[in-house]
Amino acid sequence: MRSIGLVLAAGLAVAGCDRASTPAGQEQVGQEQMAQEQMANAVSPDEAAPSGATAAKPAGTIDRSRRGEAAPTLAFVDPAGKPVTLADYRGTPVLLNLWATWCGPCVKELPTLDALAVREGGKLRVVTLSQDMDPAKATAFLAERKFKALKSWTDPKMAWVPAVASNLPTSILFDAQGKEVWRTIGDLDWTGEAATKAVGEAETETG
Repeated sequence: MRSIGLVLAAGLAVAGCDRASTPAGQEQVGQEQMAQEQMANAVSPDEAAPSGATAAKPAGTIDRSRRGEAAPTLAFVDPAGKPVTLADYRGTPVLLNLWATWCGPCVKELPTLDALAVREGGKLRVVTLSQDMDPAKATAFLAERKFKALKSWTDPKMAWVPAVASNLPTSILFDAQGKEVWRTIGDLDWTGEAATKAVGEAETETG
């Protein structure tokens, strides 16, 4: 059991943000700490592994174990303030990125994620779904950085973590029919060759 705990701790550190990543002076810190504790306590892929001793995967590792699963039906709010689900975006592949302003790896990958969204245009919808307790914080954060394509989708009910992901950032690619293609935990260079090839799998699934 001790070795399993060490593996999980290493996985959290490598993969992305846990509750230790939140700045102490942030507004509504109590609520965000509670949300992050839920993330930290959620069962991770390594914990659920049959062997119980799987080594922590490097950040950006593509996980295809859920390929073909239907997209979650959880609601969230689009940039216009309208309640939506992923089903509203069927017909176009979707790259869902779960992130937060207090998460360093999340912020690090945003510029390349924006470049991906610009490059793909109408062929791929990049949904940046904030896990900040205050929706206005994420909206202002993206606006200040003057990204060309990224917009702020929000999760005011905090329904997606830990129900869908236990670490941030988590990115999940869905094909045009709303089926999962793959997911990855941790920051990624979305302009790199590996990411470009992986994103192209959504078109393969659609075809």
